[in-house]
Amino acid sequence: MKLDLLAIAPHPDDVELTCGGTMLKMAQAGYRTGILDLTRGETGTRGNPDTRLKEAARAGKILRVQVRRNLGLPDAHLQVSDEFKAAVAGVIRELEPHTVILPYWEGRHPDHYTAARLGYEGCFVAGLKNYPLEGQAFRPFKILYAAAYADVRPTIAVDITKQYDGRRRAILAYASQFRPVKKERSKVALPLDELEGRMDLVARHYGRMIGVKYAEGFVVKEVMQLDDVARIPVRSL
Repeated sequence: MKLDLLAIAPHPDDVELTCGGTMLKMAQAGYRTGILDLTRGETGTRGNPDTRLKEAARAGKILRVQVRRNLGLPDAHLQVSDEFKAAVAGVIRELEPHTVILPYWEGRHPDHYTAARLGYEGCFVAGLKNYPLEGQAFRPFKILYAAAYADVRPTIAVDITKQYDGRRRAILAYASQFRPVKKERSKVALPLDELEGRMDLVARHYGRMIGVKYAEGFVVKEVMQLDDVARIPVRSL
């Protein structure tokens, strides 16, 4: 199956939190979409790998993705190694996504910024004809970086106002993470306790930037082409 859009993230629930609305919007528009989770989140304080895989499957259905894979790489031990790059590149060659969404390349969690580099290098080596990997060489056309976890101004934003409720349902499908039966005691502060609410604020903030209620922001490294300067969306004044 060739995909139009593939989101790659280190843990189940990261895609839902950072670009779930965009994934749903693209699926509703008829594009073929998919999610590649690099790990099962097995070192997380809440839940367990089996539970999180089931939650990811439910969330994927809400977002209407056609493909959801989990590479089963070691959570909290991601690294940019030949082995891990080949694992990512193999999926890229198989699914041939036109556009790939990655985490932003800086952040609090080591797995997030490592996933950004691992995803980028995996996409790159997938296009090397003589790289020791099965399948035909293929390289995505465009890479977007999800800005939601980062303190960075997005270069583009996607209006997800109509998809916001679906995104929220997909996030809350991870009941083990955001709806625990009882508050677990821990000496370590858990951002999970406020993360869903924080993502709501971020979506509102990005929405205000482009004059809508909710939006998701992305960063691109390239200059974007625009052919019609008389019909540019988002007001200046």
